[in-house]
Amino acid sequence: MSRGRLGISPVVATVILVAVAIVIAIAVAFWASGLVGIFTRFEKLEITSAVYDPAAMQVELLVRNTGSSPATIDDIYVNGQPLTLIGVQFVNVGAILQANNAPNAGCPDDNRRCTLNAGNDIVIQIAHPPPGVGNAWIPGVTYEIAAHTASGKMYPAAVLIP
Repeated sequence: MSRGRLGISPVVATVILVAVAIVIAIAVAFWASGLVGIFTRFEKLEITSAVYDPAAMQVELLVRNTGSSPATIDDIYVNGQPLTLIGVQFVNVGAILQANNAPNAGCPDDNRRCTLNAGNDIVIQIAHPPPGVGNAWIPGVTYEIAAHTASGKMYPAAVLIP
């Protein structure tokens, strides 16, 4: 045996291996938690109020995005018939909306779609039902109005016209 060569003791080698294993485990945990955050995002709209405004002769929906990702409203349905957003206005309620190709915060000028960020509210004003349902709101009739999102989800509410 040669006593001139020295190595590291088994205790020091064990401490180094345990430290490296802990560092790798922490790195994997941070990486995995980042992936979980990406895959658990969801959209969820809640229609907190659906009323008829007799002065303006329009239905108004107060919509809140309670999900964790933005939701893009791309159509409104009345009794199952799409409006294609004709006669629909999106009105900010102190919310910051993502503009779809619009220069300022809010919905685009052509009102083709509107992206509502998580935690924000918007008022959707609907002037009239689609032609297949009628040209004007009929007193005494309950309409089912639903917001349709780009992900294919429908969020309905019922409105009684007084």
